[in-house]
Amino acid sequence: MPGPGESDQPSSTLLTGGAVVTVNDHGTVHDPGWVLVNGSTIADVGAGEPPDAARRSAETVIDTSGSVVMPGMVNGHTHLFQTLFRGLADDKSLLDWLKDCIWPAAGEIDAEAAHAAATLGLIENLRSGASTVIDHQYVHADPDIDDAICQAAADLGIRFELARGWADRNYHPPLTESADTVLERIEPLRQAWHGSCDGRITVGLAPLIPWGCSDEAMVATTAAARSWGGHIHTHCAETEIEVEMNLKERGLRHVPWLDSLGVLGPDVQLAHSVWLDETEIQLIAERGASVVHCPVSNMYLASGIAPIRALLDHGVNVALATDGAGSNNRQDMFEACKTTALLQKVGRHDATAIQPEEVLAMACRGGAQLLDRADDLGAVQPSWRADLVVVDLTSPFVAPVHRVPSALVYCATPRDVIHVLVDGRFIIRDRKLTTGNEEAAVAAATAAARKVLGRAGMPTRLLND
Repeated sequence: MPGPGESDQPSSTLLTGGAVVTVNDHGTVHDPGWVLVNGSTIADVGAGEPPDAARRSAETVIDTSGSVVMPGMVNGHTHLFQTLFRGLADDKSLLDWLKDCIWPAAGEIDAEAAHAAATLGLIENLRSGASTVIDHQYVHADPDIDDAICQAAADLGIRFELARGWADRNYHPPLTESADTVLERIEPLRQAWHGSCDGRITVGLAPLIPWGCSDEAMVATTAAARSWGGHIHTHCAETEIEVEMNLKERGLRHVPWLDSLGVLGPDVQLAHSVWLDETEIQLIAERGASVVHCPVSNMYLASGIAPIRALLDHGVNVALATDGAGSNNRQDMFEACKTTALLQKVGRHDATAIQPEEVLAMACRGGAQLLDRADDLGAVQPSWRADLVVVDLTSPFVAPVHRVPSALVYCATPRDVIHVLVDGRFIIRDRKLTTGNEEAAVAAATAAARKVLGRAGMPTRLLND
């Protein structure tokens, strides 16, 4: 079951010659700079030329001239099964999108299709500079789906959290489970995967949406996750109508409702959080919960503009994400970074609303905090995990570069990614995936989409059909 481990690690790698955007507490940029990786951790970082001792100790020396070393980004919220459905339900609001596409198709996904979807989706994430992915996985028509997705992550060597989703009411029947079923199924999943692959894979619990979850099940699953140190991941205040639904039924907006149940806390990841009022922002800050911002999806579904500037000003940890390919339609973290900045500027009518350095901090440090890894992940600094991305700054899409953080947020694209390291291991090297076969992944996902949509009685509209 497990994938690549410590035995696959190079003894030492030196990245030298280009810029280094550390995303550390001081926002340090070395131009030029160097990074020495020893096994799975960063041994040292510096400006200018590396010392002779660093060169002598390096088993491999990579010339990064004309490029930049940055921390691997964290895609804090996606639905990998939706890789099969990209472009299938454009131009719909959230509830119509669910009813017309996601519900009928997702109910037909089996473990084989889920593995194919996850493999391709994770490859796309890696190619866009994401070394870590949190998958809000709520499709369980086949009980082996979760294992299949975790195996895809293990095989590729990416850092990964499976946020095991559930809904126990008001949802599409094939995707609905009782709390007892969820708690029964989570235990073998936790035992098999939580902390596996040298700690790269973890498991949490993920109530799907407030209107799909009963109070009793929320309390029970939260207690279960906290019993093993798992995280609680949920959609929150994504659309105005969902907030109104909760007010009508429970008399509370989403955040106060979560707090009333004892759910809200530092281990909680609130995806979207678009329709928050001032009291909710303050409450999130007081409880230490995190917000996961999905700007492209919020635009795609016309959900609204999340109050990211206000959240940051209140000290809330904010991470970035793509959301699923069904409502994006990509897994491109560079696009998420750029859209985050632009959407805050246009929404506030303020060109100074957010800076590139803040965006990179959300994409890297903010995502690491979701996983309780704020002290060893998301920055390029000694003793931290060697999750690194090397980005070409000489391509026609980026050059000339006047300010490296700006180039990363506003110019860089997945085609500019040269190397991706996770725990010091090259997952992408010289723009080539080292842990899988991209052509085979595309073919498998295309075949899976055709089968799933055929079983659902939906037109495929696939290329060459």
